[in-house]
Amino acid sequence: MKDTIIRGMAAGNQVRFFSAYTKEVVETARSIHNTSPVATAALGRLLTAGAIMGSMCKNDSDVLTLQIQCSGPIGGLTVTSNAKAQVKGYVNHPEVMLPPNEKGKLDVGKALDLGVLSVIKDIGLKEPYVGQSNLVTGEIAEDLTYYFATSEQIPTSVALGVRMEKDNTVKHAGGFIIQLMPFAEESLISDLETRLKDFSSITTLMDQGMTPLNMMEKLFEGYDLDITDEISPGYHCDCSKERVYKAVMSIGKTDIEEMIADNKPIEVNCHFCNKNYLFDVNELNKMIAQK
Repeated sequence: MKDTIIRGMAAGNQVRFFSAYTKEVVETARSIHNTSPVATAALGRLLTAGAIMGSMCKNDSDVLTLQIQCSGPIGGLTVTSNAKAQVKGYVNHPEVMLPPNEKGKLDVGKALDLGVLSVIKDIGLKEPYVGQSNLVTGEIAEDLTYYFATSEQIPTSVALGVRMEKDNTVKHAGGFIIQLMPFAEESLISDLETRLKDFSSITTLMDQGMTPLNMMEKLFEGYDLDITDEISPGYHCDCSKERVYKAVMSIGKTDIEEMIADNKPIEVNCHFCNKNYLFDVNELNKMIAQK
């Protein structure tokens, strides 16, 4: 199954939904960052959410960042996405290892523990929009559901999942976001609450071979379903030596002069793709001249 996100409306346009399969996105991140299973699960969930929420953006130039600062051993996570569902992300401590939780599953909640979820939307205004909410469980899906309810006042259900192979590669990854429109009828709201409560986990459905469309057909069985769009998410880092050059230039003349005094090249690492960029003394001198 290839990575995909479908978008659409259901139940007479009373609900909008986004359903995704993101195995390759998450496996690419795992490979780049060499994450432990629990770190892969945490980052994979946030990457999936980032891809879906990025696809909600109205303009191609919009950029969305999901950031979690937490007290747990994982330290925090950052994911950035655009309107094309191109995502990138990293974990502060990719090596963290924890025993399974009481259900025998990867303990993402314990890895994150207490913390704050920030949603930063850069939509071309002078200042980006920043919404924040506390982590409710650390399981990420529940935390995003709480964020939508408290910061954006949109009744939302978020489901996210990552299943690992025995060799610690990614077997499945995906999720969905369902949002009620303001005019949704009470009977529909009550019915959906019951259905979501009894709905199987995302990873169980993916193990059964269900596609994002199959999952929505199952959830909305008996209601009309209208698929409006389908896009292909991907892991994409847009760093370049030119961009890193500008970042090094911005740190201040005194700091650059200290680097030059060491008479050694400096190496700058991109957190998102682990690519290293080398700047020799001549390039550092050029930065001073440009300043």
